[in-house]
Amino acid sequence: MPPTKTSCALGLDYGTNTVRALVVKLQDGREIAVAEYPYAHGDQGVIVDPDHPDLARQHPQDYLDGTVEVVNEVLRLAAEREPSFRASQIVGLGVDTTGSTPLPIDRNGEPLASHEAYRDHPAAQAWLWKDHTSVAEAHELTEAAAELKPHLLESCGDSYSSEWFWAKLLRCARTAPEIIRETYSWIEIADWIPAVLTGNQSQPVRGLCSAGHKSWFDEEQGGYPDFDFLNRIDPHLARIRQTLPDQAQAIDQAAGRLTDHWATRLGLNPGIPIAVGALDAHLGAVGSGIAEGTLVKILGTSTCDIVVSSLAQSLPSIPGLCGVARHSVLPGYFGLEAGQSAVGDIFHWWVQCLRRGGSSWDHDALTTAAQRLAPGESGLLALDWNNGNRSVLADSRLSGLLLGQSLHTRPEEIYRALIEATAFGARMILERIEEYGVPVTEIVTCGGLAEKNPLLMQIYADVTGRTMKVSRSSQTCALGAAIAGAVNGKVFSDVPAAQKTLTGTKERQYRPNQTAQSIYDMLYELYRRLHDAFGIPLAHPELNTAMKELLMIRDEVRRTVAD
Repeated sequence: MPPTKTSCALGLDYGTNTVRALVVKLQDGREIAVAEYPYAHGDQGVIVDPDHPDLARQHPQDYLDGTVEVVNEVLRLAAEREPSFRASQIVGLGVDTTGSTPLPIDRNGEPLASHEAYRDHPAAQAWLWKDHTSVAEAHELTEAAAELKPHLLESCGDSYSSEWFWAKLLRCARTAPEIIRETYSWIEIADWIPAVLTGNQSQPVRGLCSAGHKSWFDEEQGGYPDFDFLNRIDPHLARIRQTLPDQAQAIDQAAGRLTDHWATRLGLNPGIPIAVGALDAHLGAVGSGIAEGTLVKILGTSTCDIVVSSLAQSLPSIPGLCGVARHSVLPGYFGLEAGQSAVGDIFHWWVQCLRRGGSSWDHDALTTAAQRLAPGESGLLALDWNNGNRSVLADSRLSGLLLGQSLHTRPEEIYRALIEATAFGARMILERIEEYGVPVTEIVTCGGLAEKNPLLMQIYADVTGRTMKVSRSSQTCALGAAIAGAVNGKVFSDVPAAQKTLTGTKERQYRPNQTAQSIYDMLYELYRRLHDAFGIPLAHPELNTAMKELLMIRDEVRRTVAD
């Protein structure tokens, strides 16, 4: 049915630190209200361990408490800003989350963290996307797949990541056997939250987005990896595989309908459809209007680059991409994902370093000062691997590098060099995608950095030689979730039809400056040399292992100190 003047959809966006809710009017895409709620546990919602810097977990109760708080608040704001608004106008609800963020659950679909005995056990929590404790396990899975199931590696850029589902389960089996023994199954929070809202926790619908990109799911190969393969690695993985369905669904399908219980708690009508959940970056791409030829860059603490390619065309394996999966972004298309493990986090790290030293520098002051510098003026060049490299090297044991410092190096010069490094990393990804026959004719950006940092946007345009557009919505992930809700509410026939009404780009665009671009071309060639020397095995053996050896020394010293 066509959208009426009053029909609305609700999108829920579960991020790293907060959950956001968006109410959007379906007739014209006007965003009526946005609300945000910070998670209560840990450090800004993240449970950390000073003795294990790679650990990052979240308490599942934060998702539930956050849902109640943020939905009630966004409905209140919507009614305040538009007096004619009624919660009954919401025809569908969609969910996006971080990922891979898997959660151990019992037979009833309840989190193990809800059991008194495991309430404070780190392994019983949701294993947040940026948890990097599973490096060795990811390598083990990669080696096993290379020997036994090479096709699995073709779907994930030739290397399984420590950020993903099976690596985290294997890490739990190796380091927290008491948790893995008590666990019936594991579930991505993108699937668990819709299951809770629909009362389907014991038989949750699994989404093609997280399953395809993080869990080696391929419907043409029988779904998740088979029992025998996983049993060769660890029997616990094989046991948990038996709890997973052989089918998964795209976002244009419903995970179920809102229960009476949750309708009462949220102030919504019972029975409205809840779309199958998906990862935040993928629904951010939907909310940015992704289509063939469009690359969507989600620019935040980390970045994700998303493109789609028609299922009607064959698609080669692309080394270094985070994943290729059918129907994972847009139904009827391959979804291709790449990204950088840290972008905004790198800039925040540098500001915090200065602040801890007693400096008054902040992001605004550094940006203003860095803007006065010409490309190449500082003589600095950095590698953007402060949280490892997601694409195209897929190696979380790489680390950051700053080259060219002198006694005259200024804080703003380092700040600009860090921005430039992330732009060079973005160009590496763009060139890899096009090198394998997937054309990019348009780049649309979204996220906090795209909205707030014109310097970064101009540098990205100058480094890549491409015009940078900015999504019209400042809440593209939540908007993508709302689009999924609207399609399931039968307001639009499919996702592209909804995108035509609900998405767009801002008038301001960032176009390359030819003078700056020519300098950045020279710096990029130097970046590539450093990238290959430190990042590609055997390219420069005397340099390639240096970063990993430093980490080995660090870990050994920390173990000695702890003992």
